[in-house]
Amino acid sequence: MTQLVNLSEAAAFHVKTMMAHNGEEGSYLRVAINGGGCSGLTYGLGFEKEYSTDDQLLEQHGIQMIVATADTDILKGTEIDYKESLMGGGFVINNPNAILSCGCGTSFRTATQKGTPSESC
Repeated sequence: MTQLVNLSEAAAFHVKTMMAHNGEEGSYLRVAINGGGCSGLTYGLGFEKEYSTDDQLLEQHGIQMIVATADTDILKGTEIDYKESLMGGGFVINNPNAILSCGCGTSFRTATQKGTPSESC
C-alpha cells in the first residue's frame, strides 16, 4: 500500500531540529499544496499547533504531519527527503503525480490539477 507522504529519516531529523530552533516542539508539520509558481502548483511546509477535521493526520519518525484532505490525491506517494550538497542543504520533494515541473524545481502540475500559474517566474 502506498503511503500518502513518506518522510525520510534525514528529513525528519531536520524537521525536529527546526522545531527545536523555532520553539515549535509539539507542533504538526503541515504538508500543503498551494497555487502559483511557473507550473501552477507549489509545495508548502510549515508548523501548526492544531489540525482540523478536514486534515489527514500522519506520523513518521516521530514527526506528526497534517495534510488537507483536498490535497491527498495530489500528494499520494510523495517522498520528502533532505539532501546536503556543496551548495548547502534543503528539502527535496519527489511527487510521482507531477507530470510537469519548472526549471527551479519548486512548481509542478499533475494530470488532473493545473493550479494557477504565476505571471512572474
